[in-house]
Amino acid sequence: MIYIKPEILERVNTWLTPTFDKESQEEIKHLIASNPKELEESFYKDLEFGTGGMRGIMGLGTNRINKYTLGKNTQGLSNYLKESFPNEKVKVAIAYDCRHNSKTFGKVVADVFSANGIQVYLFEDLRPTPELSFALKHLGCHCGIVLTASHNPPEYNGYKVYWQDGGQLVPPQDSAIIAEINRLDYSEIKFEANNDLIQYIGKDIDDVFIDNSVKNGSFNTSTEAKANLNVVFTSLHGTSITAIPETLKRAGYSNVNIVEEQREPNGDFPTVVSPNPEEPEALKMAMALAEKVDGDIVIGTDPDCDRLGVVTRNLENELVILNGNQTMILMTDFLLKQWENEAKINGKQFVASTIVSTPMMSVLANAYDVECKIGLTGFKWIAKMIKDFPNLDFIGGGEESFGFMVGDFVRDKDAVTSTLLACEIAAQAKANGKTMYQALIDLYFEHGLFKERLISLTKKGIEGAQEIKQMMIDARKNPLKEVNGSKVIRIEDYQLSIAKDVVNNTEEAIEIPKSNVLIYYTEDGSKIALRPSGTEPKIKFYISVNTKLDNVSDFAKTEQLLENRIDAILKGMNL
Repeated sequence: MIYIKPEILERVNTWLTPTFDKESQEEIKHLIASNPKELEESFYKDLEFGTGGMRGIMGLGTNRINKYTLGKNTQGLSNYLKESFPNEKVKVAIAYDCRHNSKTFGKVVADVFSANGIQVYLFEDLRPTPELSFALKHLGCHCGIVLTASHNPPEYNGYKVYWQDGGQLVPPQDSAIIAEINRLDYSEIKFEANNDLIQYIGKDIDDVFIDNSVKNGSFNTSTEAKANLNVVFTSLHGTSITAIPETLKRAGYSNVNIVEEQREPNGDFPTVVSPNPEEPEALKMAMALAEKVDGDIVIGTDPDCDRLGVVTRNLENELVILNGNQTMILMTDFLLKQWENEAKINGKQFVASTIVSTPMMSVLANAYDVECKIGLTGFKWIAKMIKDFPNLDFIGGGEESFGFMVGDFVRDKDAVTSTLLACEIAAQAKANGKTMYQALIDLYFEHGLFKERLISLTKKGIEGAQEIKQMMIDARKNPLKEVNGSKVIRIEDYQLSIAKDVVNNTEEAIEIPKSNVLIYYTEDGSKIALRPSGTEPKIKFYISVNTKLDNVSDFAKTEQLLENRIDAILKGMNL
């Protein structure tokens, strides 16, 4: 006899009522009879909003992405919008990526909004996430939705919510909307569309978005330098194919080689293990093409086109992948130089980064007398900074996970404009007889050599979630006293909002919002951060070390010294 926990059975029985269609009920009955473990995984909790909205495996149940969980989100959001803007004609924009069911889910979400009397602008086909952020502001919408699971495996999908400023939801809206969603019963969802309130959008928005990307991502690169840059690009079967080739063309880059095998959008991502430009394997085909055509730069983007991976040539002319911190440093310094050259820096500008990204961002900003604001992981916090400090100009900013934002015309990480920016950096470097890699070494010589490494441990399912939770509890109960022989001098606990000076035994409050992150700082300048992912079943360890680079010719030796230091830290932590 199959045993199902009473609390699971109670949740399941709700889905066997007439509120849910017969097809769903039959599928749930099949799970009860044949796969009780999958049934428990599907119903043991409600999907939660993390750093990137709601993301999960597609299927039936409260812990899955399906028309009912998305419908409930949208009904709750509709209620909140109508309460928040009682005297306005509420408008929303909706986009979706290349994933299975994304187009169908996009229409379900549009139907629910329209059934609640809300005007909907729905993209006619898949589009990049940054274009949704732009379209929302351009059309004067109150809210925006993207159906995407970013770079997660094919079985995932997701639901990201954007607010009036074009940024993702932040407090207090997020908790208020979640409370409204949790209050609802599934029977309250209005699925019957009012098609008169659904307007399809497409090329009209594309043209304005691409023109703005060219305007924000171009910086006095000569026509000759652009023609001389040999670019290889892959969309990894995602949405960027709809925007990046045209953006590069309008910006004057004619020598662009596209990986044809990965051009076609496909939710199975058939040519890669994972469509994540953070993973070296994902860029393998693009790098092979670059070897064939003697490419100067390789760029690959994730399925919803908000992250980008950049490949350049090292001192031995070999193709090497820049990590997210390195790309962010190159882009930030380039932007700061442009602002400085145009005499636009006057003390009212800032760049932005996150608590787990390279400390070199703050060093760079100080060198230009510009403020570097540091926030939690996720670009919604950078968008909030722009909103909270309207008297300051936002130059650019990013995070270690391969995301960057150029200016504030888009309020989320934007691989379209950032791809153009990377080409501008590479083209100008080549015109000066250098590569992006050499430009990076020059920055290390000027500001210090910083080296980072990310270790991710995947822990799936209910047991995995408990294991991750226990790892963070243990880390708080037994904090590290030293790392690789260097004493811990400061501990920042973002869940408790306390920073402790271990040397002087004093504490101070951390002013940014709470998050389940723990960071150690040591005497030798090392930084170790622990953070459970908000969108994947992972716990992440971020290691950063640094030292002075006395001479450019010492780069390889000094870099290896830092690599060895990271290896020793990981060994000491049993990672």
